[in-house]
Amino acid sequence: MIEAEVLFEKRGNIGLITLNRPKALNSLTHGMCVAIKRQLDDWRISPSVQAVVVVGAGEKAFCAGGDVVKVTRSYKAGTTEWRDFFHDEYLMNIAIDEFPKPYISLADGITMGGGVGVSIPGDFWVATEKTLFAMPETGLGLFPDVGGGWFLPRLPGETGMYLALTGARVRAPDLYALGIASHHVRSDQIDDVIAALAAAEIKDNRDAREVLDRFHADPEPAPMALYFDDIDGAFSGVRVDEILHALELDESEWAQKQFKLLVAKSPTSLKLTFNQLRRGEVLENFRDNMRMEYRMVNRVMEASDFYEGVRAILIDKDNKPEWNPNSLDRVSEDDIAHYFANLGEFELKMPD
Repeated sequence: MIEAEVLFEKRGNIGLITLNRPKALNSLTHGMCVAIKRQLDDWRISPSVQAVVVVGAGEKAFCAGGDVVKVTRSYKAGTTEWRDFFHDEYLMNIAIDEFPKPYISLADGITMGGGVGVSIPGDFWVATEKTLFAMPETGLGLFPDVGGGWFLPRLPGETGMYLALTGARVRAPDLYALGIASHHVRSDQIDDVIAALAAAEIKDNRDAREVLDRFHADPEPAPMALYFDDIDGAFSGVRVDEILHALELDESEWAQKQFKLLVAKSPTSLKLTFNQLRRGEVLENFRDNMRMEYRMVNRVMEASDFYEGVRAILIDKDNKPEWNPNSLDRVSEDDIAHYFANLGEFELKMPD
């Protein structure tokens, strides 16, 4: 018997979601997104479910992202599966953001891309010593979607822009310092945390926080804190090329490392992501952000960089993508504006 890709369980006073594709690092499929939203719709009105907890199966990952290889193959084959995936994934993200009860993510292990989307819109985000977080989309010819345009600009200073453009991989100390992680617990305490939440009477977020606080231990000092001023100085530019220019002129080891990272990314993705975050920081709600990102992802699918990034990084694994256009100065503002234009009949169908 083939085991389900996502498991749902009523345990005590909580609903427990287990992302159950450990061999694929629990990466999201279309079916998982649909199932999670359906279950949340049920649990939101169930008096016996006082909170929802989400975990990943296995020892390595919470959720490493979405199945982007399958998405690109769908578009190339002329099927609508790619659009269905993004549409229903984004509706799942909205359902998490608007869930009326405490939603607690135990991000024990690799958490990237779609794994961020199935966790960050919730109320509590728990990191462990095994947590590895990144939004690596600019290296794939994409952009940090699943809510990146909403939460990244709201991080301290320009740290969100830094994470979005560079795809930097960060661990629990930095995640806690940035406010991404609300709590830090030991990996071997995850089962105890779940048991305590299941046994608690949880009327609201204060009750959930009280349980999590019992297990929390401050992580070590954040390595990124040493560079907060540098990040704010370099990544506050009004254009992407201004950010790269500032880094290039800075002869420090840190700045040169960031410069080399950025020049290897998709020029279109860099400009697109920059605009996404600047637009996202003034949006009024999460729904507006997801509407914006759905427009963006549909236009990304029409271009070539996403397919090239997936080929180079995930399929052929030569790590030598050939971006088109291949430089920032060849990506015009009109080109970028097109990504944000209304989709007409293909707009994201918002829930009531």
